[in-house]
Amino acid sequence: MSTAISPVTDASCSSEVEQQKGVTVVDFWAAWCGPCRMIGPVLEELAEELTGTVRFVKANVDEAGDTATRFGVQAIPCLAAR
Repeated sequence: MSTAISPVTDASCSSEVEQQKGVTVVDFWAAWCGPCRMIGPVLEELAEELTGTVRFVKANVDEAGDTATRFGVQAIPCLAAR
C-alpha cells in the first residue's frame, strides 16, 4: 500500500475521515476482492498526484464493517467521498 493512502478502522474513521477538512476519498475493499486489487494501483497513483488536495484512505470491509455499514456500502469495490 502506498504511503499516500492511509488505512482506516472503525475506531479511526471519525478522526481520519469525518472530522477532516477538505475532500477525503474512502476506498472500501477486501483482500479477497479481485476488482479491488485491480483498482488499487490506480488509486495509489491518484493519491500521489493529488497529495495536498484530496486525501485517500482505505477501509478493509472485513475489518471495518461498522464503517462500511455507516457509509451504506453494499458491494465492493466502493469509493465514497466525504
